[in-house]
Amino acid sequence: MALPPIMRVQDDAALPDAVDVAVIGGGIAGVAAAYYLAKAGQSVAVLEKGAIAGEQSSRNWGWCRVQNRDEREIPLMQRSLELWEGLRAETGGDYGFRRDGLVYVTRSQADMDRWQGWVDMARQYQVHSRMLTAQEARAATPGNDGAWIGGVASPTDGMADPFIAVPTLAEAARRAGATLHQRCAVRGLDVTAGRVTGVITEKGRIRAGAVLLAGGAWSSMMLRRHGVDLPQASIRSTVFLTQTAPSVTAGGMNTPEITISRRENGGYIVAANNRGRIELTPAGIRHARKFWPTLVSRWNSVSFGIGGSFFRGPDARMGQWSFDRPTLFEAEDMRILDPEPSRGVEEPALAQLARSWPALAGTRAQATWGGWIDSTPDAVPVIAPIDALPGLFLSTGFSGHGFGIGPGAGRLAADLILGIPPIVAAEEFRLDRLIDGSPIRQPGMI
Repeated sequence: MALPPIMRVQDDAALPDAVDVAVIGGGIAGVAAAYYLAKAGQSVAVLEKGAIAGEQSSRNWGWCRVQNRDEREIPLMQRSLELWEGLRAETGGDYGFRRDGLVYVTRSQADMDRWQGWVDMARQYQVHSRMLTAQEARAATPGNDGAWIGGVASPTDGMADPFIAVPTLAEAARRAGATLHQRCAVRGLDVTAGRVTGVITEKGRIRAGAVLLAGGAWSSMMLRRHGVDLPQASIRSTVFLTQTAPSVTAGGMNTPEITISRRENGGYIVAANNRGRIELTPAGIRHARKFWPTLVSRWNSVSFGIGGSFFRGPDARMGQWSFDRPTLFEAEDMRILDPEPSRGVEEPALAQLARSWPALAGTRAQATWGGWIDSTPDAVPVIAPIDALPGLFLSTGFSGHGFGIGPGAGRLAADLILGIPPIVAAEEFRLDRLIDGSPIRQPGMI
């Protein structure tokens, strides 16, 4: 497996018989919720089929940004930045979080017009992004002669380290009283008289007053097993990590050709602006109509193909599997969803890195990996109780920008489970918007 260099987390030995809340999924959404629930005095078990942060929560750029988000996410992301900022002092852990700013630059007037529209909209939320002139864009990209006509800068945005942040938060959740169980797949929900009363894992049954499903790309499959429809599709992405290289930015930078994120150890997380790949799958076909408007709006940023995911994986066709026998979740090649990186990305991206910044000529890749981005039709997550199954809550569908918003999403899910006033209004994140037949709103930005 081409796994990112994730910090390892130790398991708790004993599986509890009962908890207040069982959390399915050890990514940022599930772990953050577990942390805030445990802080509130709830007994919590985090159940992860593979490794904490093994899938998309460690396979991202690390960006923690308000800039260019859909308007519906802005208040939650603003609260997330506050939470990221306070976590180190609150827990004593290192999350690699810093607010060094993010910069986007372009040669396209269409980009400038879209960014200006976003900046104008975001002023009502007291967002501090500002447009850059051509001269300012060049000054913000030292060593790069990109002939930019302008850009946009978000100086209060930043990033955290995707290789250590979620494991560090998981350890903080344990110190607050949660238990962590890796290689412990949940086979299904325990339902009594129409209400979720626990989970059935490969290691036994756990009774629970509430269950949070934060399964990323696997969430829709789990819900289908219990008769709940979640329109979700997966997009395969490829990123790589470089060896230590000269500094050309303290934070993150997006150009038309390449996106780079500076790590504290001197390397970069690099995403060549290649197209994400959508593979034809049964789940994708089933929900194609709901995704079509958004897909058309992003036609130039995706490619299509057929691969093994049609027959095996979170978007494959799965029926009413038994909870008494090993499931797909327990198969060794599915414990950690580890898709092959797209071929032909790394070398062209390194060449582009050298062209963009001559100071980075000769920089080599240290590791390359693929990831599955769980997406909703409007690219906004679902963080909500599931009315069809009382006792079940959902936090999923973060559509490629869930890492940064993770602490806020976890706090919101915890608030909903606890039945207390939520950190932000939760209406925009309800599941019904995607399944009640009303028109699906296109994403406001990316």
